[in-house]
Amino acid sequence: MTKEAARRARGGDPPRPRDIYAETTAKIIAGLEQGFAPWVQPWDSSVCAGPGLPVNALTRRRYSGMNILFLWGAAIAGGFASQSWLTFKQAIEAGGHVRKGEKGTTVVFADRFIPEAEKARAAQTGEDARAIPFLKTYTLFNLAQCEGLRSGLTEGPVPMPTREIIPHAEALIVATGADFRISGDKAYYAPGPDYIQVPPQPAFREQVNYYRTCFHELGHWSGAKKRLDRDLSGGFGSNAYAREELVAEMSSAFICAALGIVPTVRHEDYIAAWIALLKEDHRAIFRAASHASKAADYILAFDPREANSDALDGTLTAETRRGVAA
Repeated sequence: MTKEAARRARGGDPPRPRDIYAETTAKIIAGLEQGFAPWVQPWDSSVCAGPGLPVNALTRRRYSGMNILFLWGAAIAGGFASQSWLTFKQAIEAGGHVRKGEKGTTVVFADRFIPEAEKARAAQTGEDARAIPFLKTYTLFNLAQCEGLRSGLTEGPVPMPTREIIPHAEALIVATGADFRISGDKAYYAPGPDYIQVPPQPAFREQVNYYRTCFHELGHWSGAKKRLDRDLSGGFGSNAYAREELVAEMSSAFICAALGIVPTVRHEDYIAAWIALLKEDHRAIFRAASHASKAADYILAFDPREANSDALDGTLTAETRRGVAA
């Protein structure tokens, strides 16, 4: 007799389905309340492989959205010296196996389905059937949790040496064609005239943070109507403003990781607003992570070094190429 059959025989209540949105949001809120944002340098350079976006070790596809945060968190918690991951079956395909006793990391991808009742309603009314979004989960294991794998499964990028000018970051900023105005003591994106202002790099206490700030503002820039068309109308203190700041903050972290840059800046002024937003809407962090991956994808596509590379994909197979949708 299965556990489910035994439960039914005892007359127990049916188990409640997992609310992945609520579970994940609760963890993010707990971290924010302790002053920790999981998208801000979530690695220990003395233990982990350094900055980089998590990838699938076989397909080399980069994970996206919330999955970046899940895998970054698992890497730092496990002290893994790799940003590469495999499913249980892929470890076998690679000639090895997951080490006995290792615990996998749950990641998600979004899908949609149309209930039969909705199909019937649409057939009767002639309206389009409404699809219901839901999340599916699957489990990944870090390369450090596997053994016997064939050679050639590469690791994440090597951390760059500390320096003030980072040429490939400069090249990416120029390649976007964004109107950058280096002046003043404030950093912002002006949607109407469509330009970015950032203070000169020597004005930053730690000059590497100049790049994170540039990519934060480029994250906003990507949301213009003629680009990714996000809602940039929210005034300071509004939920719409907090949502957009989440998108820009995470997209900057994703871009810096992809470029091998380790900034230290934290936008602490926004943490209270983010906590309030996430407590109100359990799906807000998923939407923000999805938009952030799209923004990072859009900006990194300008990278002269990546002109012939695949854009951020965030999936294992074609069936999971949807990201975490709203």
